[in-house]
Amino acid sequence: MAADFEPSSLSKPGNTMQRQIIHAPQAPKAIGTYSQAVRVGDTVYVSGQIPLDPVSGQLVAGDIEAEIRRVFDNVAAIAQAAGGSLASVVKLSVFLTDLAHFPKVNEIMATYFSEPYPARAAVGVASLPRGARVEVECILSLA
Repeated sequence: MAADFEPSSLSKPGNTMQRQIIHAPQAPKAIGTYSQAVRVGDTVYVSGQIPLDPVSGQLVAGDIEAEIRRVFDNVAAIAQAAGGSLASVVKLSVFLTDLAHFPKVNEIMATYFSEPYPARAAVGVASLPRGARVEVECILSLA
C-alpha cells in the first residue's frame, strides 16, 4: 500500500523530532484543512474519519452498520499507510449522533479488533460533518 510521507520539523527551536504527514490513497482525502494522520516518533495521530467512500468521496448511504464498517475500513487503511494496523491502536474515540447505535459499534468493533482492546471513549454529539452519524479518531503506537 503506497503512502506519502512529508517530514517537517516541529516548531520549537532545538527540537529534533520530525513529523510525517501520512496519506493513504485507500482512505478518503481530507475534506478540510487537516491531514489524514500525523506521525511523530512512534506515535500516529489519526484524524476523525467519517463514512466517506474513498473512491467517490461521498458519504456511504444505507444502514448504520455499513457506515460503521466504512469508518473502520478508512481507519485501517490509514493505520496501514502509517506502518501499523488496527492492532497498533492504543486509543480510540467514537462520536455518534445517536448513542442508540453504541451497541452496533461494539458488535462491529469486535470484528475489527481483538483483545487486548484499545482504550476507548464514546461521545454523543449533536451533528457531524456532511451529516454523518459516526466518526472515529484514534492514536497508534508503532513502538
